[in-house]
Amino acid sequence: MTTWFITGCSTGLGRALAAAVLDRGDNAVITARSLGSIADLADSHPGTALPLVLDVTDSDQVASAVQHAEARFGAVDVLVNNAGYGYRAAIEEGDGEDVQKLFATNVFGPVALIKAVLPGMRARRSGTIVNVSSIGARISPPGSGYYSATKAALEGITGSLRKELQPLGITAMSVEPGGFRTDFAGRSLTQSAEAIADYAETAGKRRKEHDTAHGTQPGDPAKAAQAIITVVTSPDAPELLLLGTDALAAIGGVLDGQRAEIDAWRGLSASTDLDA
Repeated sequence: MTTWFITGCSTGLGRALAAAVLDRGDNAVITARSLGSIADLADSHPGTALPLVLDVTDSDQVASAVQHAEARFGAVDVLVNNAGYGYRAAIEEGDGEDVQKLFATNVFGPVALIKAVLPGMRARRSGTIVNVSSIGARISPPGSGYYSATKAALEGITGSLRKELQPLGITAMSVEPGGFRTDFAGRSLTQSAEAIADYAETAGKRRKEHDTAHGTQPGDPAKAAQAIITVVTSPDAPELLLLGTDALAAIGGVLDGQRAEIDAWRGLSASTDLDA
C-alpha cells in the first residue's frame, strides 16, 4: 500500500488530494497547522489517515512529522509539498519580513521536508517527490513577483533534484496549476501593507480589493487531485505537469514569446564568445 505525505491539507488542492488518496485506499499522512481543519478526513479513514500538526517553517515539527509517519506506516512513498500561500505586492512595495516568511513557507519548508524523507527513500531506492508550483513561475504577473520567485526557486531545486535522484530510482517533479476554485485568491492570499500610487495600473490592479478572480477560477481541485494521482502512479512521470487549460494557454504564449525574443537577439548573443 502506498503511503502519501501531503502538506497543506486544510483546504484547496491539498485537501482534495488527501481525500482522493484516502478514498482509493492508500495511507496518507495529512498535515495542517490546525488538526481541527482535517479532523473529518481523519475520522472517516481511521485506519489509513494520520493527521499531524505541521507548520513547514518549523524544523522540529518537520522532523517529528516524518518520524511519526515512518513509525506509523513504515515509509513515506510519496511526498507532496503543497503547503504555501500567495503574496501580492509590487517589488518596491514588498515588506522584507513578509518576503522572508513567504520564502520560508514556499521554498525552505519544502526543502526541509525533502531532506527529511530522502534518507528513507534512498535506502529503499524508490519514492516520488511532488512539489506544487504555479503557472506564476512562468508568467510572472505584475504584483506577484515575490510569489513567482518562490515558485521559480522551487522549480529550480526540483529540476536539479530530479537529476540527482533518477539514478537512485526516485522521481522528483513539479506541478504547475493555473487558477483553481480554492481559497488561494481569497483567505489564503496576503499582500503588502503599502500601496504606491505609481503602480496602480500594474501591480495595483491585482491587489485583493481590486481582484475579482476569486470564486471564478476554471480549475476543479478534485480533478487536479486525480491528475496528480495518475501521474504519480505512471511509470514515466514528467518533470513538469501543467494543470488547467489556462495554464496550457499561458505557457504556450510565454514559450512562443521567449523563442521569438531569443531569435531576434541571436546574433548579439552569439557574438560574446572568445575569438578563435
